[in-house]
Order: sequence, then C-alpha cells, then structure tokens
Amino acid sequence: MRNLILPPASGGEATALAQRDALAAHEQLGAQAFPDAPEIPGLRRLIRESWQRSVKLQANPDNPEAPLALDTDELEEYRRQHPLASIMPVIHKLLVQPSHDSGLLVAVGDEVGRLLWVEGDPALQRRAEGMMFVPGADWSEATVGTSAPGTALALGRGIQISGAEHYQRSVHAWSCTAVPFHDPDSGALLGVVDITGKASAVAAHTLSLVEATVAAAQAQLRVERLQLAATLASRPARRRNASSDSARAGGAGGAKEGSLYRNSLQLLGRDQALLSIEGKTVALSARHSEILALLSTHPAGLSAEELSFLLYPGDGPTMTLRAEMVRLRKILQQLNPAAVPESRPYKLTMDLVPDSGQVLNCLQRGAHRIALEIYRGAVLPRSEAPGIIDLRDRVSSLMREAVLTDGSAETLLKYAALPEARDDVDVRTAALKLLPPRSPKRAAVVADVERLEAELRA
Repeated sequence: MRNLILPPASGGEATALAQRDALAAHEQLGAQAFPDAPEIPGLRRLIRESWQRSVKLQANPDNPEAPLALDTDELEEYRRQHPLASIMPVIHKLLVQPSHDSGLLVAVGDEVGRLLWVEGDPALQRRAEGMMFVPGADWSEATVGTSAPGTALALGRGIQISGAEHYQRSVHAWSCTAVPFHDPDSGALLGVVDITGKASAVAAHTLSLVEATVAAAQAQLRVERLQLAATLASRPARRRNASSDSARAGGAGGAKEGSLYRNSLQLLGRDQALLSIEGKTVALSARHSEILALLSTHPAGLSAEELSFLLYPGDGPTMTLRAEMVRLRKILQQLNPAAVPESRPYKLTMDLVPDSGQVLNCLQRGAHRIALEIYRGAVLPRSEAPGIIDLRDRVSSLMREAVLTDGSAETLLKYAALPEARDDVDVRTAALKLLPPRSPKRAAVVADVERLEAELRA
C-alpha cells in the first residue's frame, strides 16, 4: 500500500509541493474538459480519478458542507439495526479512546457513505460541525466528491486524503484516513472506518492502525456469530421453532436473531435471487427465486394449488411445482438443512427476510430514505409469475408514492436514476421544484424533462 501513503505531513518540501499541485488542479475543476485533461504533475492518479468521478457525478466543490441524509429519529433506528453497531465497542477501545487527547476524530459510516458515528476530540468535533462532518451526513463521492470515507468505499480499499486533495474546498484544512469494512463471512461491504484531523490523520502509521482495527472488529463480529449459532444449536428443537414463528409474526426476539443470523433473500433489481443463510450465499435459478420469494411473504404456508396459482400464469400443473420443490430442497439441504421447507402446506422453517420486505417495513415507519437505500430496483423484474407481479407492483408503487410525497431533491434524483423511473416525468418535475435555482444539477434534469415531454408529444 506504499502508493496510498503520502510523505510525512509534518512538513517537508515534497508535501508542500503536493499541496501546491492539488491547489493548482482545483483551478481547473470548473473547466468542462477537466475529466479528459492531461496528467497534472504531482497529483496522484487515484486522486485525479476520484476527481473525475466527482465531476461526472456533478458534486459541487464549492458546497460549504455535506448534506444531512438521516434525521435524528431515522439515524437512531438505523444505527440500532446496522450490523456495525455490535462492533462499536472494539472501535471505541482501539481508536476512539486514544483519539480524545490526540486531536483526531473517529467516524464510522455505512456502505453508501453516510456517517453513523463521529466521536473523538470534543473541540475538533465542534469544528467539524462547520462542514457537517456529523452523524447522519452523506460523505459519499457522489455528494461531496473526494474524501477518505467516500473514496475508500468507491475503491474498496484503504485510502489517505491530505488537505487540498479533497474535492470540496471547505475540507482543505483537514486530512483523513479510511478503510472499508467488509462482512467477515460473506465479504459484503458493510461500511467504512475513518480517522479525520490534521497532520497526524495521514501519518505513515495511521493507515496500518485503522486496517488493524477493522481486522480486529471483523474477528469480533465472527466470534459473536459463532457464539450465537452455538447457543441456538444447543436449544431444544421446540424452542428454536417457537423463535422462528415469533420472527415470522414480527416478534422482537425472532427479528433480532434473524438480523444477527443474516438470513436474507435479495430480490430487488435481480432476475435471480441471492440467498444468504448464516454467512453462506448461493445464487438461485429464476424459478427457485420465485418460489422462495412467495413463501417468504406467506409465513403461514401455501398449499400446492395456492403456490401453483401464484407461480404459473394460467393453470400450472402441481406436478411441475413438486418437481421444482424437489430440486430446491436439494439445494437448500446442502446450504443448511434447517432451511428446507416443509410440505402440506409448503412452509419455510426458518425466518428469511427478503429485501423487498425490508423496504415495505421502512415505508410503513415513514423511513423512506432508508427504504430507498435498500431499494435496488423492481422485485425480480423479468418474472411473469402472478404472485411476483403483484408483489413487484406493490413495492414499486409504494416506493414511488413515498418519494413523491416526502422525498427531498436528492432523494427524488436518486430514485429517478432507477431503471423503472427512467421515463418518469413527475419525479423529475418534483425534483426541479425542490432544487436550488443555482444548483448545477438543474440543467441535466431540465434536459431530461424536455426530452421526455417531446417523446410524449411525438
């Protein structure tokens, strides 16, 4: 990782020269040809590429502060449910406690760049509020441009950003180091750990310190899951089944165990679902994706005739369904024997949380911004199963209605980028009403609206 580490920031000609080159590069940010301009001497390649992404994403380098993406109520609920909440004691012990007297801040964000915790030197925390480096703020590359949290997430590796290398000019007085946090079992990106401050925030040893802390926290998360699995495995069968039934009914105990076990079914924006059970993940066929999606939304179970009616257009034979269930059972048996569905009626034996269900739960609570972060597109978009079409229409229509009713300009534009909203004039018109008059994003939205209206008139 030598190429990621700057020369010592305590002084020296090389560091001063790198900062002068970065400041000179900022003068070109307003030029339309900047993304294709020749290399600027002294500007690191990864910084240059991050700036190029920031320009294309229309991040504004003159914004004085990051936007707040989660209000207080949403933040508290989201943090409580986030998988990184359980490893915060490790982060606190290894990074936060030592930072109080060292002039540093420690931030932990989610996988899309929103800060969830910001702790450390109290005086520095108050200064950081001026640029909205606070819990709930969005520090993704798409919003603030190049910064350690956002760029580490974009690159999927540890990064150090010093002073004027930041895309946003209001952050030039700060330096930072960040490392992504991946799930120790599935490898999925869960968030980012960041150290922010002055020179010491990008010292040569800081990147190694954050990487070591992330590794320790990942190990702790794995240990907690193994301990939980051992505890549940030692319970009598009747008690484990009662816990599963409680989860299906929405009981707090069952929901907690399901979230720790991470039994999930990813249906949104995918033609073939991803099934994850206790850290093991498998891609399902299109038909098996439909079957598990339908069973997960009918916890009381479905008869062969009911499932066939929801699965096949027209009158699908139950014999075809039974053959599919035999194949599905073999797959689930290899993944986890406890996941094999019951028959007569067909019924899931463990709590399985589809991402579409998470979206609906968030919408029911009024947490539409969290719902939109989970929402990656329509439920199994190419499926023609009648039950899937009904589920897809329900989730999509409720998502759109929530965004149009309560969404901010940023939320509306994020929704507009989804395939299903590609031709949605109403969403773009609503965004224009909320965007500031001088927003650099207005021109692209206006062009989209004019194009769509012209197509409707043709």
